[in-house]
Order: sequence, then C-alpha cells, then structure tokens
Amino acid sequence: MPTPSMEDYLERIYKLIDEKGYARVSDIAEGLEVHPSSVTKMIQKLDKDDYLIYEKYRGLVLTSKGKKMGKRLVDRHQLLEEFLAMIGVQEQYIYNDVEGIEHHLSWDSITRIETLVEYFRRDGQRLQDLWIFTMKWSVIPNSGICPSLRDRCLFVYPLIY
Repeated sequence: MPTPSMEDYLERIYKLIDEKGYARVSDIAEGLEVHPSSVTKMIQKLDKDDYLIYEKYRGLVLTSKGKKMGKRLVDRHQLLEEFLAMIGVQEQYIYNDVEGIEHHLSWDSITRIETLVEYFRRDGQRLQDLWIFTMKWSVIPNSGICPSLRDRCLFVYPLIY
C-alpha cells in the first residue's frame, strides 16, 4: 500500500498524463511544490514498487498497477470534493479540506461516502431537503460553550432569518 506521499505523487502523475499525455519531473515538482530532486527520488521509489517505469532522461510510464492506483486516487479526491460541496462546505475550503483528510480515511469509509453521495445524486429532492435542513440548523460556531470540537457538535440551534 502506498504511503500518503506516494499517493500524492501517483495522483499528480496520473492527472498530468491524463491532461498532457506525459508527466515530466519539472511538472510534477511544480504541481506538488517540491524540488525536482525530491521528485526523482520518489519516482525511483515508485519504480521500485512497480507503480511506474522510469528511465533517466527518457521519462516515465505508469504500469497497470500505477494507472489503477492513480485513477483510484483521483476518483477519491473528486468524490470527497463532491461530498463536501453537497454538505455545504464553502467552495474556498473544499480543496484544502480534501487534502487534509483524504489520506486519513479508510477505503471502507470512502465506499460509505460514495454510497451516500450516490443516494443524494439519485433523488435531487433528498439533496434539497439536506440543504433546507442545513440552512435551518447549524452548529454553534466558536461559542465557547463546549471545550472540544467533538462536544461543540452536540449543540445545535435554529438560525434566525
């Protein structure tokens, strides 16, 4: 199983190949905001683990294992973005929130989220009902009533509008 860092590289490489037809070290480094030498080291590790084939100065090609994992990681990212949008997370926070949680969820949790997203996709009224409920009820933000986030989520109040 790849590490979170390996997942980030595989996801980026998969997206670059999908968009441009190839993935260069410089493009990967730019996208992940790392030094090219770090990319080269990770590419060598991914090559050793059979996710890709790398030839110095010639480029890299994802193996079938790498393509499968890359697609799975991109799909996971898109699913989590869609899920957060569905539950009303503000667009400006979605990308960073997904980056913060995607490596910490089990694949079982991802499957459950996928099922929930599909449940809302199949009937637009369900999603509309969720939004109406969300607009009527909200967690008390930064109220100081509850010392921890876990406890804070137990208190809800109707919004007055």
